Amino acid sequence: MSFTMTKHVTVVVVDVDGQLIVGNRQELKQKVLDELEKGERKFLIDFARTGYIDSSGLGVLVSLSKKIREQGGELRLANLNDDLKTLFELTKLDTLFQIADSRERGLESF
Repeated sequence: MSFTMTKHVTVVVVDVDGQLIVGNRQELKQKVLDELEKGERKFLIDFARTGYIDSSGLGVLVSLSKKIREQGGELRLANLNDDLKTLFELTKLDTLFQIADSRERGLESF
């Protein structure tokens, strides 16, 4: 499991490689909060290489979304596989997050 941060013009893209679960959610949260502290305001989390997100992973995404919005920023998601799309629909989180079907579309949406 790893998180890779890259900057695309004004957007910080976070690639999640593996699973977003209780054991690593704090690492993701800290990396995004560090960037927020540095003044970044636009975040795109790319789940192209993610197979599974547990409830604590969903919780950290909601928490980050709230924190980023409080700072005047935006958090968007991209590349959810079919299982993850279903998860977001069942939990109604698809109404909280703007979700793009590709990284490019996600970047264009800012």
